[in-house]
Amino acid sequence: MGILAFGINHKSASVDLRGQIAFAPEIVVESLQSALVTMKAAEIALLSTCNRTEIYLQGEVSDEQLLAWLAGAKGLEVEALQACYYCHRDEQAIRHMMRVASGLDSLVLGEPQIFGQIKSAYSVGREANTVSTFLNQAFQQAFSAAKRVRSETAIGQNPVSVAYASVSLAEQIFSDLGSAHALLIGAGETIELVARHLQEKNIGQLTVANRTLIRAQELAADFSAEAILLSDIPDYLHKADIVISSTASQLPILGKGAVESALKLRKHKPIFMVDIAVPRDIEPEVEELADVYLYTVDDLEEVIQDNMRARQTAADLGQEIIDQEVVSWAKQQRALAAVDTIKAFRDSVESIRDGEVEKALSALERGLDSVDVINTLARNLTNKLLHKPTTKLKQASEEGRDDTIHVTHELFDLNKK
Repeated sequence: MGILAFGINHKSASVDLRGQIAFAPEIVVESLQSALVTMKAAEIALLSTCNRTEIYLQGEVSDEQLLAWLAGAKGLEVEALQACYYCHRDEQAIRHMMRVASGLDSLVLGEPQIFGQIKSAYSVGREANTVSTFLNQAFQQAFSAAKRVRSETAIGQNPVSVAYASVSLAEQIFSDLGSAHALLIGAGETIELVARHLQEKNIGQLTVANRTLIRAQELAADFSAEAILLSDIPDYLHKADIVISSTASQLPILGKGAVESALKLRKHKPIFMVDIAVPRDIEPEVEELADVYLYTVDDLEEVIQDNMRARQTAADLGQEIIDQEVVSWAKQQRALAAVDTIKAFRDSVESIRDGEVEKALSALERGLDSVDVINTLARNLTNKLLHKPTTKLKQASEEGRDDTIHVTHELFDLNKK
């Protein structure tokens, strides 16, 4: 059974559809176990980020089965997914996994966060007992390729990410970030990167809002920021010139009404907002307000494209590394494919050997001459071991299958005379 990589990403689907099929972390284990049983797969793993939801699977599973399971799991019609999914199989699947892990398939070329996310997907699969030998090997090969790309190319130089793109856009809108107040919603890795980039740009004030105050305080302490709860946002929103949000919430954090109230207190001084979350943290209707500049991850495309050009040469070299790793993977799989044949061959030979040894020992017990017994043993072993191969070679020669003859010479290192 082969491997496949199935899913949708930022290239194939809108941010709204990606949000609808995203899997919250707390349901991934249950979803994996359900998928394994429903599709009768051997192994399965699930990667779900703001830019992609992908299933890595070993088994004989059709595109239609995968579409039906995903649509059913997310309460969608299959037709909603048919135009935007992809499914890679065998070598193309492992190539895709390597590209994802290396950041070569990311919205921001070479971004490092995806490596941690795919490692997490692997770990959750192991925890759920849906990843074992085959996918374990696939993930390890993908990790190895990603590490080579990161260490042997300049793909990781020049900070380029959705977080960096958000701050770059803010810098274009505000001539002096030193006098601006930024409100960051969430306390995950992306928001931490945003805070780091804002600090490097000498942001004036920084406030971190999170569902749990302790985590907000931990992050705020690193950046001399103020920490608040999500429930406190309405009291602080009017102070913010910049709002950047990235949480795992399944429902919007900021609605149109709250933003309208903040704008009134600001006397309609504009607010720049970036919603990096999938599903969205900020209601789309907020964009209708005259004094709000709201951007989603899809709107960052132009900024990101500029940054991608700086990494393209490194990415080309990275692709060469991945090509090498795919060849290595294919060789390993072909070698593994021979294991069953080798085992069957050894079992057959050992069965013949054991039978002849038993006959020889019986002859010796009956007092027959030991030299005659050994000669008979050797002759019988030779005849029985060569009978089937000789018959098959004669048949191949009669049928003109010279390839079989050539393979035999190579296999047994025979010298032609």
